[in-house]
Amino acid sequence: MRKGKIALSFLCLVVGFLSCNKDDGGDNITLVELRDRTEQQAKDKDSLVKYLNGHYYNASAFVSNPDPSTSDLIISELPSDGVVPDPDNNKLLMDAVELKTVTFSDTAYEFYILDLNPSAGGESPKFSDQIRVSYEGFTLDNKVFDSAVTPVDFDLVSLVPGWRKVMPYFKGAETFANNGDGTVDFMNHGVGVMFLPSGLGYFSNATGGIPSYTSIAFKFDLLQIAENDHDNDGVPSYIEDLNGDGEFTINTDADTKDGDDTDSDNIPNYFDLDDDGDGVPTINELESKTYIIDTNQGEEEPVLGAKEFKISRSESEGVITLKTVTIKDSNSDGLDDYLDKDIAINYNE
Repeated sequence: MRKGKIALSFLCLVVGFLSCNKDDGGDNITLVELRDRTEQQAKDKDSLVKYLNGHYYNASAFVSNPDPSTSDLIISELPSDGVVPDPDNNKLLMDAVELKTVTFSDTAYEFYILDLNPSAGGESPKFSDQIRVSYEGFTLDNKVFDSAVTPVDFDLVSLVPGWRKVMPYFKGAETFANNGDGTVDFMNHGVGVMFLPSGLGYFSNATGGIPSYTSIAFKFDLLQIAENDHDNDGVPSYIEDLNGDGEFTINTDADTKDGDDTDSDNIPNYFDLDDDGDGVPTINELESKTYIIDTNQGEEEPVLGAKEFKISRSESEGVITLKTVTIKDSNSDGLDDYLDKDIAINYNE
């Protein structure tokens, strides 16, 4: 999958223009005029609604299916009479999708999801987590622009915005089994399709055969999830989204600190080793604890306390070593120590 962040060396910074588009045949560069996001969202909504009202899928393939997959999915264009054929087995996409809304880049966006296995048994990812998926990306004229049949791992933060907005609505596999030949079977996993406006996709950036300002869709099988701690400071990345907008941003106003950058050093907390800038690394402003669990003696892993997070787990001959950190508020002022520049306690000294 092509990632949603583009290296600075590939950006075109031209007044009135933003996007670079190198065609497959050479080094020609096309400058694309930057459009108003709200106006473009209205156009994209029309294209998505038209597609969803003009296509149907084989809904019966997902009824009482114990192990559904996107490989079972067939999306077809409505015939010229506009009637869904064989309605006992097929369903209009518009009648099956869920409409979701989100604010991104100061714009109210609408997108649609089709959940093909709502009974998936695993956990749902946070917007900043690592996921393992197989997928297929396609445009609304049914051109496939990207795919992975063999499962691949992605950091949701690195993908186009739509992925981190959609994935929390789905769940990973309930269980999995290693087959001994390098393959893994995932049971009862999330299966779905996301239909995205261009503003939650590549927007003005033409890439991989996708024109600028193109609504796109992805089929996906959500298999596994891993919680991310991007800076390894002990605080899960999703918690470092201080303003709760599902994005990591720096402050645009140093007084109100409206972003996710406690010390206003232009490094969002999820990537900052000293979040409050008090000279004590965040990892040392958390209380560490080690649990030794001997399963040979019938011992069980503990239920972690409030604001306590696992940082490592290992097992040898039935003995589990679990290391955790706990976020502390030593002066009970409602501001955690690692975010309070006036508190510089090193719990690891």
